[in-house]
Amino acid sequence: MKISSYQNVEASKAEEGAEKLRVRWLITKEIGAENFAMRLFEMDPGGFSPLHRHPWEHEVFILEGKGLAANGSEGKEFKEGDFIFIPSNEMHQLRNTSQATVKFLCLIPYKHSKPPTENPACTC
Repeated sequence: MKISSYQNVEASKAEEGAEKLRVRWLITKEIGAENFAMRLFEMDPGGFSPLHRHPWEHEVFILEGKGLAANGSEGKEFKEGDFIFIPSNEMHQLRNTSQATVKFLCLIPYKHSKPPTENPACTC
């Protein structure tokens, strides 16, 4: 068992195409997680992830803030306490539409056609 503070994990700039978005890889293969990675994202006001898709699903839980989850043609508002399920291959982007930082957890599986790495190659 491992218990640690998220503050002990360095935040790095998220992938190209993201703006005002940082990621902390909290739970990874390196600490023994074989099936899923857990990441904490911090999105400043006006920030966003790139509009993208990939062959794995996301499970997202909004810890703080509010914003918009978009799929390219429409968007749905989210707020603190909401969860978001993003199926495989669905276009998606998260945007901070508020004046406060949005914090969210995003879980991704390791078992898919192209495994994610601990570099910020994929944002939610």
